[in-house]
Amino acid sequence: MEICKFEDEYLDILKEELVPAKGCTEPIAIAFAGAKAREILGEIPEEIQIEASGNLIKNIRCVTVPNTNNLVGIEASVLAGVVGGDSDLELEVISNLRAKHLKIVNELLLKNIVKVSILQTSLNLHFILKAKTKTDDIYIEIKNLHTNIVKIIKNNKVIFEKENSNKEYFGVETNRSNLTIENILRFTETVDIEKVKPLIEKQIKYNMAIAKKGLETDFGVSIGQTILKHDTSIFSKIKAYTASASEARMSGCSLPVITNSGSGNQGIATSIPVVLFGKHLKVTKEKLYRALILSNLLTIYQKSFIGRLSAFCGAISATVSSGATFTYLSGGDIKQIKMTITNALANVSGVVCDGAKPSCASKIATGLDAAILGHFLAMENHQYNPLSGIIKNSADETILAVGKMASEGMKDTDKVILALMLEE
Repeated sequence: MEICKFEDEYLDILKEELVPAKGCTEPIAIAFAGAKAREILGEIPEEIQIEASGNLIKNIRCVTVPNTNNLVGIEASVLAGVVGGDSDLELEVISNLRAKHLKIVNELLLKNIVKVSILQTSLNLHFILKAKTKTDDIYIEIKNLHTNIVKIIKNNKVIFEKENSNKEYFGVETNRSNLTIENILRFTETVDIEKVKPLIEKQIKYNMAIAKKGLETDFGVSIGQTILKHDTSIFSKIKAYTASASEARMSGCSLPVITNSGSGNQGIATSIPVVLFGKHLKVTKEKLYRALILSNLLTIYQKSFIGRLSAFCGAISATVSSGATFTYLSGGDIKQIKMTITNALANVSGVVCDGAKPSCASKIATGLDAAILGHFLAMENHQYNPLSGIIKNSADETILAVGKMASEGMKDTDKVILALMLEE
Protein backbone atom coordinates (compact mmCIF):
# COMPACT_ATOMS: atom_id res chain seq x y z
CA MET A 1 0.00 0.00 0.00
CA GLU A 2 1.19 3.51 -0.84
CA ILE A 3 2.49 5.51 2.15
CA CYS A 4 0.09 8.19 3.40
CA LYS A 5 1.28 11.54 2.07
CA PHE A 6 0.04 13.20 5.27
CA GLU A 7 2.15 11.03 7.56
CA ASP A 8 4.01 13.85 9.34
CA GLU A 9 0.76 15.75 9.77
CA TYR A 10 -0.97 12.73 11.30
CA LEU A 11 1.95 12.08 13.64
CA ASP A 12 1.69 15.67 14.88
CA ILE A 13 -2.05 15.22 15.43
CA LEU A 14 -1.50 12.10 17.53
CA LYS A 15 1.19 13.83 19.59
CA GLU A 16 -1.13 16.77 20.22
CA GLU A 17 -4.15 14.70 21.20
CA LEU A 18 -2.80 11.66 23.07
CA VAL A 19 -1.68 13.35 26.28
CA PRO A 20 -1.83 12.28 29.94
CA ALA A 21 -4.34 13.76 32.36
CA LYS A 22 -5.19 13.05 35.95
CA GLY A 23 -8.90 13.56 36.57
CA CYS A 24 -11.58 15.07 34.35
CA THR A 25 -9.87 17.56 32.04
CA GLU A 26 -12.24 20.49 32.67
CA PRO A 27 -11.64 20.86 36.44
CA ILE A 28 -7.97 20.13 35.79
CA ALA A 29 -7.83 23.05 33.32
CA ILE A 30 -9.14 25.31 36.09
CA ALA A 31 -6.56 23.86 38.50
CA PHE A 32 -3.84 24.48 35.91
CA ALA A 33 -4.79 28.17 35.70
CA GLY A 34 -4.87 28.37 39.51
CA ALA A 35 -1.37 26.93 39.77
CA LYS A 36 -0.09 29.34 37.13
CA ALA A 37 -1.64 32.29 38.98
CA ARG A 38 0.01 31.37 42.28
CA GLU A 39 3.37 30.83 40.59
CA ILE A 40 3.26 34.30 39.03
CA LEU A 41 1.95 36.02 42.14
CA GLY A 42 4.34 34.17 44.42
CA GLU A 43 1.67 33.55 47.05
CA ILE A 44 -1.90 32.36 47.56
CA PRO A 45 -4.36 35.11 46.54
CA GLU A 46 -6.99 36.54 48.84
CA GLU A 47 -9.66 36.73 46.15
CA ILE A 48 -10.27 34.60 43.06
CA GLN A 49 -12.84 35.06 40.33
CA ILE A 50 -13.56 32.47 37.64
CA GLU A 51 -15.62 33.42 34.58
CA ALA A 52 -16.26 30.25 32.58
CA SER A 53 -18.19 29.17 29.51
CA GLY A 54 -21.36 27.21 30.14
CA ASN A 55 -19.82 23.98 28.85
CA LEU A 56 -17.00 24.21 31.36
CA ILE A 57 -19.39 24.82 34.23
CA LYS A 58 -21.50 21.88 33.05
CA ASN A 59 -18.53 19.54 32.94
CA ILE A 60 -17.10 20.56 36.32
CA ARG A 61 -20.24 20.80 38.43
CA CYS A 62 -20.71 17.09 39.22
CA VAL A 63 -17.28 15.53 38.85
CA THR A 64 -14.89 14.69 41.68
CA VAL A 65 -11.49 16.41 41.66
CA PRO A 66 -8.73 13.78 42.11
CA ASN A 67 -6.48 13.81 45.19
CA THR A 68 -8.95 16.02 47.11
CA ASN A 69 -10.87 13.48 49.23
CA ASN A 70 -13.98 13.80 47.05
CA LEU A 71 -14.20 17.57 46.66
CA VAL A 72 -16.36 18.70 43.74
CA GLY A 73 -16.72 21.88 41.71
CA ILE A 74 -14.89 24.88 40.28
CA GLU A 75 -14.04 26.30 43.68
CA ALA A 76 -12.29 23.12 44.77
CA SER A 77 -10.60 22.77 41.38
CA VAL A 78 -9.00 26.21 41.33
CA LEU A 79 -7.97 26.05 44.98
CA ALA A 80 -6.37 22.64 44.51
CA GLY A 81 -4.26 24.18 41.76
CA VAL A 82 -3.52 27.36 43.68
CA VAL A 83 -2.43 25.58 46.85
CA GLY A 84 -0.63 22.47 45.62
CA GLY A 85 -0.47 22.56 41.82
CA ASP A 86 2.50 22.54 39.49
CA SER A 87 1.65 24.07 36.12
CA ASP A 88 4.65 22.41 34.48
CA LEU A 89 2.73 19.13 34.82
CA GLU A 90 -0.11 20.58 32.71
CA LEU A 91 -3.11 18.17 32.86
CA GLU A 92 -1.43 16.28 35.71
CA VAL A 93 -1.13 19.59 37.58
CA ILE A 94 -2.41 18.34 40.96
CA SER A 95 -0.56 15.02 40.99
CA ASN A 96 1.49 16.13 43.99
CA LEU A 97 -1.44 17.36 46.10
CA ARG A 98 -0.97 16.13 49.67
CA ALA A 99 -2.81 16.23 53.02
CA LYS A 100 -1.03 19.45 54.01
CA HIS A 101 -2.39 21.11 50.86
CA LEU A 102 -5.91 19.78 51.39
CA LYS A 103 -6.01 21.30 54.87
CA ILE A 104 -5.40 24.73 53.33
CA VAL A 105 -7.83 24.08 50.45
CA ASN A 106 -10.64 23.26 52.89
CA GLU A 107 -9.87 26.32 55.01
CA LEU A 108 -10.05 28.53 51.91
CA LEU A 109 -13.31 26.91 50.81
CA LEU A 110 -14.83 27.89 54.14
CA LYS A 111 -13.65 31.47 53.59
CA ASN A 112 -15.54 31.55 50.27
CA ILE A 113 -12.74 33.39 48.45
CA VAL A 114 -13.71 32.00 45.03
CA LYS A 115 -16.56 33.52 43.01
CA VAL A 116 -17.87 31.85 39.85
CA SER A 117 -19.88 33.35 37.00
CA ILE A 118 -20.83 32.43 33.44
CA LEU A 119 -18.64 33.95 30.73
CA GLN A 120 -20.53 35.23 27.69
CA THR A 121 -18.51 33.74 24.85
CA SER A 122 -19.02 32.00 21.53
CA LEU A 123 -16.42 29.40 22.50
CA ASN A 124 -17.29 26.21 24.35
CA LEU A 125 -13.93 25.97 26.13
CA HIS A 126 -13.11 29.44 27.41
CA PHE A 127 -12.48 30.85 30.87
CA ILE A 128 -10.83 33.73 32.67
CA LEU A 129 -9.19 33.63 36.10
CA LYS A 130 -8.76 36.87 38.05
CA ALA A 131 -6.99 36.87 41.40
CA LYS A 132 -5.71 39.40 43.92
CA THR A 133 -3.24 39.51 46.77
CA LYS A 134 -2.70 42.54 49.01
CA THR A 135 -0.25 44.02 46.50
CA ASP A 136 -0.79 42.36 43.13
CA ASP A 137 -3.46 41.12 40.77
CA ILE A 138 -3.43 38.63 37.91
CA TYR A 139 -5.57 37.90 34.85
CA ILE A 140 -5.22 34.58 33.01
CA GLU A 141 -7.32 33.67 29.96
CA ILE A 142 -7.54 30.18 28.45
CA LYS A 143 -9.25 29.33 25.14
CA ASN A 144 -10.03 26.23 23.09
CA LEU A 145 -7.43 23.87 24.56
CA HIS A 146 -7.41 23.01 28.26
CA THR A 147 -3.95 24.46 28.88
CA ASN A 148 -3.90 27.02 26.06
CA ILE A 149 -3.15 30.28 27.87
CA VAL A 150 -3.73 33.14 25.42
CA LYS A 151 -3.17 36.11 27.73
CA ILE A 152 -1.66 36.94 31.12
CA ILE A 153 -1.94 40.39 32.66
CA LYS A 154 -0.22 41.30 35.94
CA ASN A 155 -0.97 44.63 37.59
CA ASN A 156 -2.54 45.95 34.38
CA LYS A 157 0.53 45.07 32.31
CA VAL A 158 0.33 42.36 29.62
CA ILE A 159 3.18 39.95 30.36
CA PHE A 160 2.12 37.28 27.85
CA GLU A 161 -0.16 37.27 24.84
CA LYS A 162 -0.44 34.49 22.29
CA GLU A 163 -0.41 35.41 18.63
CA ASN A 164 -3.82 35.01 16.96
CA SER A 165 -5.42 34.58 20.37
CA ASN A 166 -8.77 35.75 18.99
CA LYS A 167 -8.83 33.10 16.29
CA GLU A 168 -12.09 31.13 16.26
CA TYR A 169 -11.34 27.42 16.00
CA PHE A 170 -12.34 24.12 17.56
CA GLY A 171 -9.45 23.88 19.97
CA VAL A 172 -6.65 22.41 17.90
CA GLU A 173 -3.24 23.59 16.78
CA THR A 174 -2.66 20.99 14.04
CA ASN A 175 -4.30 20.85 10.61
CA ARG A 176 -7.21 18.39 10.40
CA SER A 177 -8.43 19.16 6.88
CA ASN A 178 -6.72 16.09 5.40
CA LEU A 179 -8.37 13.58 7.71
CA THR A 180 -10.58 11.08 5.87
CA ILE A 181 -11.36 7.45 6.64
CA GLU A 182 -9.32 6.25 3.66
CA ASN A 183 -6.31 8.41 4.52
CA ILE A 184 -6.48 7.32 8.15
CA LEU A 185 -6.53 3.65 7.16
CA ARG A 186 -3.61 4.18 4.75
CA PHE A 187 -1.59 5.86 7.52
CA THR A 188 -2.56 3.09 9.96
CA GLU A 189 -1.21 0.37 7.71
CA THR A 190 1.95 2.08 6.41
CA VAL A 191 3.40 4.23 9.20
CA ASP A 192 6.62 3.00 10.81
CA ILE A 193 5.24 1.62 14.07
CA GLU A 194 8.31 2.83 15.99
CA LYS A 195 7.17 6.41 15.36
CA VAL A 196 3.99 5.94 17.39
CA LYS A 197 4.96 3.08 19.69
CA PRO A 198 5.76 5.24 22.77
CA LEU A 199 2.37 7.01 22.56
CA ILE A 200 0.40 3.81 22.06
CA GLU A 201 2.22 1.82 24.73
CA LYS A 202 1.58 4.54 27.29
CA GLN A 203 -2.10 4.63 26.34
CA ILE A 204 -2.39 0.87 26.85
CA LYS A 205 -0.54 0.99 30.17
CA TYR A 206 -2.41 3.95 31.67
CA ASN A 207 -5.92 3.22 30.45
CA MET A 208 -5.89 -0.49 31.22
CA ALA A 209 -4.57 0.24 34.72
CA ILE A 210 -7.51 2.50 35.58
CA ALA A 211 -9.93 -0.05 34.07
CA LYS A 212 -8.60 -2.72 36.41
CA LYS A 213 -8.73 -0.30 39.34
CA GLY A 214 -12.35 0.48 38.49
CA LEU A 215 -13.27 -3.20 38.56
CA GLU A 216 -11.46 -3.82 41.83
CA THR A 217 -12.93 -0.84 43.70
CA ASP A 218 -16.46 0.32 44.41
CA PHE A 219 -16.76 3.53 42.42
CA GLY A 220 -20.18 4.99 41.58
CA VAL A 221 -22.71 2.20 41.06
CA SER A 222 -20.02 -0.43 40.28
CA ILE A 223 -21.20 -0.71 36.70
CA GLY A 224 -18.42 -3.02 35.53
CA GLN A 225 -18.93 -5.56 38.28
CA THR A 226 -22.67 -5.52 37.60
CA ILE A 227 -22.21 -6.17 33.88
CA LEU A 228 -19.87 -9.10 34.50
CA LYS A 229 -22.17 -10.55 37.14
CA HIS A 230 -24.76 -11.16 34.43
CA ASP A 231 -22.62 -11.85 31.33
CA THR A 232 -18.94 -12.73 30.92
CA SER A 233 -18.71 -12.81 27.10
CA ILE A 234 -15.91 -10.86 25.42
CA PHE A 235 -18.24 -8.01 24.47
CA SER A 236 -19.60 -7.74 28.00
CA LYS A 237 -16.02 -7.75 29.27
CA ILE A 238 -15.25 -4.90 26.88
CA LYS A 239 -18.20 -2.89 28.18
CA ALA A 240 -17.36 -3.68 31.81
CA TYR A 241 -13.68 -2.70 31.64
CA THR A 242 -14.31 0.46 29.62
CA ALA A 243 -17.22 1.66 31.75
CA SER A 244 -15.31 0.88 34.97
CA ALA A 245 -12.38 3.00 33.83
CA SER A 246 -14.71 5.93 33.19
CA GLU A 247 -16.57 5.44 36.46
CA ALA A 248 -13.32 5.39 38.42
CA ARG A 249 -12.05 8.52 36.70
CA MET A 250 -15.29 10.46 37.18
CA SER A 251 -15.37 9.43 40.84
CA GLY A 252 -11.97 10.92 41.61
CA CYS A 253 -9.55 8.04 41.03
CA SER A 254 -6.04 9.51 41.06
CA LEU A 255 -4.66 7.27 38.29
CA PRO A 256 -3.82 9.14 35.06
CA VAL A 257 -5.28 8.33 31.64
CA ILE A 258 -4.19 9.09 28.09
CA THR A 259 -6.79 11.41 26.64
CA ASN A 260 -8.13 11.80 23.13
CA SER A 261 -9.34 15.18 21.83
CA GLY A 262 -9.11 16.71 25.29
CA SER A 263 -11.13 14.03 27.08
CA GLY A 264 -10.11 11.13 29.27
CA ASN A 265 -13.42 9.37 28.66
CA GLN A 266 -12.82 9.62 24.92
CA GLY A 267 -9.31 8.25 25.37
CA ILE A 268 -10.68 5.38 27.47
CA ALA A 269 -13.51 4.51 25.06
CA THR A 270 -11.16 4.71 22.07
CA SER A 271 -8.52 2.38 23.48
CA ILE A 272 -9.72 -0.15 26.08
CA PRO A 273 -12.27 -1.90 23.81
CA VAL A 274 -9.64 -2.27 21.08
CA VAL A 275 -7.01 -3.65 23.48
CA LEU A 276 -9.40 -6.25 24.86
CA PHE A 277 -10.78 -7.28 21.47
CA GLY A 278 -7.29 -7.51 20.00
CA LYS A 279 -6.14 -9.75 22.83
CA HIS A 280 -9.27 -11.87 22.43
CA LEU A 281 -8.37 -12.40 18.76
CA LYS A 282 -4.72 -13.02 19.72
CA VAL A 283 -3.43 -10.50 17.19
CA THR A 284 0.24 -9.57 17.09
CA LYS A 285 1.48 -6.64 19.12
CA GLU A 286 2.11 -4.66 15.94
CA LYS A 287 -1.42 -5.33 14.68
CA LEU A 288 -2.81 -4.14 18.02
CA TYR A 289 -0.74 -0.96 17.84
CA ARG A 290 -1.97 -0.26 14.33
CA ALA A 291 -5.55 -0.88 15.44
CA LEU A 292 -5.14 1.70 18.20
CA ILE A 293 -3.74 4.20 15.68
CA LEU A 294 -6.88 3.68 13.60
CA SER A 295 -9.25 4.01 16.54
CA ASN A 296 -7.55 7.14 17.90
CA LEU A 297 -7.50 8.92 14.55
CA LEU A 298 -11.13 8.04 13.83
CA THR A 299 -12.13 9.63 17.14
CA ILE A 300 -10.02 12.71 16.44
CA TYR A 301 -11.58 12.92 12.97
CA GLN A 302 -15.13 12.89 14.36
CA LYS A 303 -14.31 15.35 17.14
CA SER A 304 -12.73 17.76 14.66
CA PHE A 305 -16.25 18.60 13.45
CA ILE A 306 -17.94 18.47 16.85
CA GLY A 307 -15.49 20.59 18.85
CA ARG A 308 -13.83 20.15 22.23
CA LEU A 309 -17.06 20.50 24.23
CA SER A 310 -20.64 20.13 23.05
CA ALA A 311 -24.14 19.00 23.97
CA PHE A 312 -23.23 15.82 22.05
CA CYS A 313 -21.64 13.04 24.11
CA GLY A 314 -18.05 12.79 22.88
CA ALA A 315 -17.63 9.30 24.29
CA ILE A 316 -20.13 8.13 21.67
CA SER A 317 -17.70 9.23 18.95
CA ALA A 318 -15.00 7.18 20.66
CA THR A 319 -17.14 4.04 20.90
CA VAL A 320 -18.01 4.35 17.20
CA SER A 321 -14.26 4.38 16.46
CA SER A 322 -13.75 1.28 18.57
CA GLY A 323 -16.54 -0.51 16.69
CA ALA A 324 -14.96 0.35 13.35
CA THR A 325 -11.66 -0.98 14.68
CA PHE A 326 -13.32 -4.27 15.71
CA THR A 327 -14.16 -4.63 12.02
CA TYR A 328 -10.57 -3.85 11.05
CA LEU A 329 -9.23 -6.45 13.51
CA SER A 330 -11.73 -9.01 12.24
CA GLY A 331 -10.38 -8.70 8.69
CA GLY A 332 -13.06 -6.36 7.40
CA ASP A 333 -12.19 -4.20 4.41
CA ILE A 334 -12.48 -0.42 4.18
CA LYS A 335 -16.04 -0.70 2.89
CA GLN A 336 -17.06 -2.66 5.99
CA ILE A 337 -15.19 -0.26 8.29
CA LYS A 338 -17.21 2.58 6.80
CA MET A 339 -20.40 0.50 7.20
CA THR A 340 -19.66 0.07 10.90
CA ILE A 341 -19.32 3.81 11.39
CA THR A 342 -22.56 4.50 9.52
CA ASN A 343 -24.48 1.79 11.40
CA ALA A 344 -23.31 2.96 14.81
CA LEU A 345 -24.00 6.65 14.12
CA ALA A 346 -27.45 5.76 12.81
CA ASN A 347 -28.12 4.34 16.27
CA VAL A 348 -26.63 6.64 18.91
CA SER A 349 -26.07 10.05 17.33
CA GLY A 350 -28.63 11.56 19.73
CA VAL A 351 -26.93 10.92 23.09
CA VAL A 352 -26.49 14.23 24.92
CA CYS A 353 -23.73 15.38 27.25
CA ASP A 354 -25.20 16.61 30.53
CA GLY A 355 -21.85 17.13 32.19
CA ALA A 356 -19.00 14.99 33.45
CA LYS A 357 -20.06 12.56 36.17
CA PRO A 358 -19.93 8.85 37.06
CA SER A 359 -22.96 8.03 34.89
CA CYS A 360 -20.85 8.85 31.81
CA ALA A 361 -19.79 5.22 32.23
CA SER A 362 -23.27 3.99 31.37
CA LYS A 363 -23.33 6.12 28.21
CA ILE A 364 -20.05 4.53 27.18
CA ALA A 365 -21.58 1.08 27.70
CA THR A 366 -24.56 2.11 25.58
CA GLY A 367 -22.27 3.49 22.87
CA LEU A 368 -20.35 0.22 22.82
CA ASP A 369 -23.60 -1.72 22.40
CA ALA A 370 -24.31 0.32 19.27
CA ALA A 371 -20.71 -0.04 18.07
CA ILE A 372 -20.79 -3.82 18.50
CA LEU A 373 -24.11 -4.07 16.66
CA GLY A 374 -22.75 -1.83 13.90
CA HIS A 375 -19.73 -4.12 13.63
CA PHE A 376 -21.85 -7.27 13.45
CA LEU A 377 -24.03 -5.78 10.71
CA ALA A 378 -21.03 -4.61 8.70
CA MET A 379 -19.39 -8.02 8.83
CA GLU A 380 -22.61 -9.35 7.24
CA ASN A 381 -22.34 -6.52 4.67
CA HIS A 382 -25.46 -4.81 6.00
CA GLN A 383 -25.72 -1.03 6.29
CA TYR A 384 -28.53 1.42 6.93
CA ASN A 385 -29.69 3.17 3.80
CA PRO A 386 -28.11 6.51 2.92
CA LEU A 387 -30.29 9.59 3.22
CA SER A 388 -32.15 7.86 6.06
CA GLY A 389 -32.36 10.43 8.82
CA ILE A 390 -29.03 12.23 8.98
CA ILE A 391 -27.17 9.32 7.37
CA LYS A 392 -25.50 10.52 4.17
CA ASN A 393 -24.16 8.86 1.03
CA SER A 394 -20.78 8.12 2.61
CA ALA A 395 -19.43 7.56 6.11
CA ASP A 396 -17.25 10.67 5.78
CA GLU A 397 -20.30 12.76 4.92
CA THR A 398 -22.21 11.21 7.83
CA ILE A 399 -19.39 12.16 10.22
CA LEU A 400 -19.59 15.72 8.90
CA ALA A 401 -23.39 15.74 9.33
CA VAL A 402 -23.17 14.56 12.94
CA GLY A 403 -20.53 17.21 13.58
CA LYS A 404 -22.79 19.91 12.19
CA MET A 405 -25.71 18.68 14.27
CA ALA A 406 -23.55 18.68 17.41
CA SER A 407 -21.69 21.97 16.89
CA GLU A 408 -24.51 24.04 15.39
CA GLY A 409 -27.82 22.30 15.94
CA MET A 410 -27.36 21.51 19.61
CA LYS A 411 -26.39 24.98 20.83
CA ASP A 412 -29.83 25.60 22.32
CA THR A 413 -29.84 22.09 23.76
CA ASP A 414 -26.61 22.96 25.55
CA LYS A 415 -28.19 26.06 27.10
CA VAL A 416 -31.25 24.15 28.31
CA ILE A 417 -29.10 21.38 29.79
CA LEU A 418 -27.01 23.92 31.70
CA ALA A 419 -30.12 25.73 32.97
CA LEU A 420 -31.59 22.44 34.18
CA MET A 421 -28.34 21.51 35.93
CA LEU A 422 -28.18 24.86 37.70
CA GLU A 423 -31.74 24.65 39.00
CA GLU A 424 -31.92 24.31 42.76
